[in-house]
This record gives sequence, C-alpha cells and structure tokens, in this order.
Amino acid sequence: MGFEENRNAGQNGVFGSDSSEFQLGSKNKYKRMKSEVTEEEEEDGSFTKENRGTKKYVFACAIFASLNSVLLGYDVGVMSGAILFIQEDLKITVVQQELLVGILSIISLLGSLAGGKTSDAIGRKWTIAFAAFIFQTGAAVMALAPSYEVLMIGRLFAGIGIGFGVMIAPVYIAEISPSIARGSLTSFPEIFINLGILLGYISNYAFSGLPVHISWRVMLGVGIIPSVFLGFALFVIPESPRWLVMQNRIEEARIVLTKTNESEKEVEERLAEIQLAAAGMANAENNEGKAIWREILNPSPPVRRMLITGCGIQCFQQITGIDATVYYSPTIFKNAGIKGNTQLLAATVIVGVTKTLFILVAIFLIDKVGRKPLLYVSTIGMTTCLLGLSLALAFLGNGKLGIGLAVLAVCGNVAFFSVGIGPVCWVLSSEIFPLRLRAQASALGAVGSRVSSGVITMSFLSVSRAITVAGTFFVFSVISALSVVFVHTCVPETKGKSLEEIEMIFHHEGEWQGSEVEMGDAQRLMQKE
Repeated sequence: MGFEENRNAGQNGVFGSDSSEFQLGSKNKYKRMKSEVTEEEEEDGSFTKENRGTKKYVFACAIFASLNSVLLGYDVGVMSGAILFIQEDLKITVVQQELLVGILSIISLLGSLAGGKTSDAIGRKWTIAFAAFIFQTGAAVMALAPSYEVLMIGRLFAGIGIGFGVMIAPVYIAEISPSIARGSLTSFPEIFINLGILLGYISNYAFSGLPVHISWRVMLGVGIIPSVFLGFALFVIPESPRWLVMQNRIEEARIVLTKTNESEKEVEERLAEIQLAAAGMANAENNEGKAIWREILNPSPPVRRMLITGCGIQCFQQITGIDATVYYSPTIFKNAGIKGNTQLLAATVIVGVTKTLFILVAIFLIDKVGRKPLLYVSTIGMTTCLLGLSLALAFLGNGKLGIGLAVLAVCGNVAFFSVGIGPVCWVLSSEIFPLRLRAQASALGAVGSRVSSGVITMSFLSVSRAITVAGTFFVFSVISALSVVFVHTCVPETKGKSLEEIEMIFHHEGEWQGSEVEMGDAQRLMQKE
C-alpha cells in the first residue's frame, strides 16, 4: 500500500544522520560489531544469554508496535468485501461507495501529519495507544452504524486512528532498535500491513454466510481485536529512549537502552548520540525550517532532479491502480464472471496470500540485487498483467478461461507490485534526499501518494461505468508502461552507495539520467526467480 512514506519521514526527520545506518550496509555493520566482541566475551555464557534476551525483547516491542499497521491492512482488505454487503443493506449509490472506500487515504494523511506533533507532546508509546483508541472508536461506530451518514463518521475516526498508527509505529521501532537490527525491524510495519490485508480478506470470506445486515458489521467490528491486544502490549513496551532524552529524562532513557542494547558500552554510546542529535535538532528546528521549504519549493537543479525521482516514483506507485485492485478485487472478479459473494471473496483470499508472500521476497532481495532491477521487473510485470487483465475482461469474460486469466492477472499484478515498486519506492525516498531535506521532501511525496490513492479509489467505479472495467485497466496498463520509461530515465541505482555518493549522482545530469543497470540485469533476475 503506500504508507511506508511515514516510516521514512519519521526515520530521517527524527533520527538525524544516524538513520542512514539501517538503510545501507546494515549487514556489514552487523559483522563489524560482531567482530568487536572479544574471545572472552564469546566464551562467557552470560553474554550470549543476555544477547538473546535483548533480541527477543526488541523483537517483541517491534511486533507489538506494528499491530497498528495490521489495522490499516485489515481495513483495506475487509472493506473490499464488506462494501458488497453494505451496498445491499443500506442501498447506497456508486458515488457513496467510492467515497466510503477512498476517504480513508485522505483522512489517514491528516492523522499522519498530526502524529508528529502529538508524539513529541505525549510520547511515542502513548501516541500508539491514542491511535488504537481512535481506531477502536471508529470501528465500533461503523459496526453499529444505522445509516450511511453514521458509517462515514466511523470511517473518519478509523482513518485518523490509522494515520496516527502508521506514522508512529516505524518511528517507535527505529528509535527503540539497536543499529545492528534496525533495518530488518523497521520493515515490520510493511509486512504487517500486508498481513492485515490478508486477514481482512479471510474475515470477508468467513463471515460472508451471515445475514446481509449482520455480516458487514461483524467484518468491520472484528478490526477492533488487534487494537485490544495493543492495549495489553502497553504494559510490556517501554517509552522511546529518544523521546525520554528530549524530555531530559536521561536515567529513564538509560534504563530502556540497557534493555535494548547488548552491552554497557553500546548503551553509553547510543545515549551520547541521542543527546547530541536531540540538541542539534532543537537548533535546526528553530533556524532552518523555513529555509528548507524555500529550497524545496524553489529547488536548485540537483534538488529538482531528486524531487522528480522521489515524488515521481511515489505517484507512479499509486496511479498504476494498485489500491483500486486491492479495494475492488471482488468487483473485478464479478465482472470476469465469478458468481456469488462467497466465491468472489474466496478469490480475494488468493490475492491476499500472493501479496503477503511477495513482500517477503522483496525484503530479501532489495539489498542483494539492487533497487533498479527490482523496479524493472516490477513495472514491466505489472504492465503485462494489467494489459492481460484488460484483454481477459474485454474478450473472455464469463467463461472459465476468462475467470482463470483474470484471477491470474490480478495475482500477478499484486505480486509484481509487492516485489518492486511497492517497497522500493520508499527505500529510494529515504536514500536520495540529503539529510537536511529528507523529512520535508518525504512528507511532500507522502501527500502526493495519499492524494493519488484517494483520487483513484474514489473514482474507480464511476470511470469503470463510463469506459468499462476492462477499459479502466487498459488505462492503468498504459500508465504502468510509462512508469517503465520513468524508471529507466529518472531513477539511478543506489545499492551499495553511500548517501554522499548518491547525492553526487544528482549533481550531474548525465549520471542521473544514465543507467548503470541495463535491462539485461532485470532479465537475469527474472530467470533466477
């Protein structure tokens, strides 16, 4: 989905220069730190036991904090099926359906933008709790809604809660994690979003047999369960040491760092880094904020190239129609010829499983094969699948062959999205901008991404009525083909480069538009897969 932007904005805007450690070279850093352990320490069983205990504790904190990301994914997945029953029960129009589905993207953006100030005021931990409470309120209102108007009120609450949650979860995880584990742990929210989508699809299928006026209420109400678990988790997870330092609660921060780092030396080093970064940020916020926005809004040629790459890839991520595919997959399959709500929702479960599995593949490959080969494979694969879906719906609808090809094309589309442009988009955004611009530039991209998502999801049904579902996906395939061209001309390879080297690429237009990765590299990657 497109909510990883908040993770990168949070990491780079809140954590200073230290944040780049988990983006690049995290594996080498891990090896270096391991090599610093003395032979005596390795032979000491207590060290090993403490090391394992620290990893388990941080792992548990990351999982608990990521439960808010499950809420987003669940809402996306469950609404795709619940809307069928809501339309039948409340007799809402097509425009009302689009508004109900698409408003989440816009409202969640507002929650994310407000989340930064809120987390600075009340702390990361209690912002997580606040997000869960707001979502619970919204889910309860939606489940009990007697009318469309009340349902929309609940949707607004749920959207705000999700916006807070997806912003604060990666921020909290990045601040609580030791450097050697931060890269893998900060990928948890994206994994949990996809897990939530799958759970939403399964919930749709499981409750589709209930009476119409009950089924969609149960589907939406079940979304409260992850936030209930999160309430219990608040008794386990600590406050962020970074926030404690900002509040001048140094001893409390030291206690938390003792639980999340492997040695006393690391604790003191990390505490000193946090104190230095916090002091630097306090000065920067007062003196540089307005200058940074001036530089972004009136950019130099290198910054303009960075903005084209970063914001462009984020917009292409959404305007190729991924959210429409996920939200409206039952509508797509119905158009292909699948009859009955239960059969439609069973097909969406296959889509959810595919999307969840391939996001794991992307996390494994992104630092091994590079960003650009994955983007080539992703955009070319999506273009092929979108075109295939369009042709299947136009010429093979209502037959077994047409249904099979439609399901295969949708699964292929979400698979190629998840293995490439989905996660790589936000990795690139965190790497290409210099530290002084990273948070604000990422926020600008986030706005473009969320607005694009909202426009697509709030217009899909109306456009499909005007030019058919097949015609709509033909348009998406054309846009996806343009994204291949964009990747080739405007996206440099950043794998294995330092942030300084990446910045220098954008200072030379020839290097920015040149490509170190040829199309043959992507073809070889396809053969390996």
